[in-house]
Amino acid sequence: MKKLLATTCLAFGLFGLAGAANAECGDVTIASMNWQSAEVLAALDKIILSEGYGCNADIIVGDTVPTITSMIEKGEPDLAPEGWVDLLPDVVNRGLEEGKLVGAAVALSDGAVQGWWIPKYIADANPEIKTIDDALKHPELFPDPEDSSKGAVHNGPQGWGGTVVTAQLYKAYGGEAAGFNLIDTGSAAGLDGSIAKAYERKEGWVGYYWAPTALLGKYEMVKLEHGVPADAAEWKRCNTVADCPDPKKNDWPKDKVQTLVTKGFSERAGEDVMGYLNKRAWTNDTVNKLMAWMTDNQASGEDGAKHFLQENEALWTPWVSPEAAEKIKASL
Repeated sequence: MKKLLATTCLAFGLFGLAGAANAECGDVTIASMNWQSAEVLAALDKIILSEGYGCNADIIVGDTVPTITSMIEKGEPDLAPEGWVDLLPDVVNRGLEEGKLVGAAVALSDGAVQGWWIPKYIADANPEIKTIDDALKHPELFPDPEDSSKGAVHNGPQGWGGTVVTAQLYKAYGGEAAGFNLIDTGSAAGLDGSIAKAYERKEGWVGYYWAPTALLGKYEMVKLEHGVPADAAEWKRCNTVADCPDPKKNDWPKDKVQTLVTKGFSERAGEDVMGYLNKRAWTNDTVNKLMAWMTDNQASGEDGAKHFLQENEALWTPWVSPEAAEKIKASL
């Protein structure tokens, strides 16, 4: 009877500790932005916070500007796992300065990348091609599908910021004089299709793209160097302005992608939870491959998060406490 009583007391004691942990973290709302990498990261945070740390985590649909604005003005949602802070630096800086936002880990450790890319098989066969200038010396390697006497630089659809920049860089690097046409691919699907078609035929291709993306997880591409140092003032003055007549060669800045937390949640979450959010970061290569798997398998963000946890234990276990790691593994 004494043994039974002791066991019962121990069980209630452990239940009480679990309840305390739940109470400490409590409810947490996680913003899932409307693109694949943000969706899977939000799902990953939900699993880890719920299963590893006993939080009552819920995902809500969000987007960069309304989500971060709401975090500052209303204190909700609690967590934006993939905040593209360079898209609204004034708003983010105001939130940080006023103590309404807390910056956690830089979610994408090597930054979101935009620029001009070529297939890896072209780069391997032509090791002298490192920069945009190098590529523009070889229109024969990157033929225009409609005019083989010319090279082609493939651009994104109208309305994208990257499309404007690519058109300006085409002028700055002398693409027309080098014998290249600037190709409007018409849509995101058209741009993706042009890469897929070139890759499957092992043909030359050069043009605008970005990471992290599922496509770059499937087709290995090499980003061309710009050959000049970044000039932020010049970038703002002309490289991003469609009708600016005299763009200069410039380097494409990386976008900072950071996890943002409301001040209120950072204070109630506890050291272990914030410790996780301050450590959790992955690379473009990791995310590209994960998104490629998700696309091939028509997987949801939750499916992708579980696949990542099952296949990348050595990567994610250092983010969490040993106790949390065991609970997360058990939940899978």
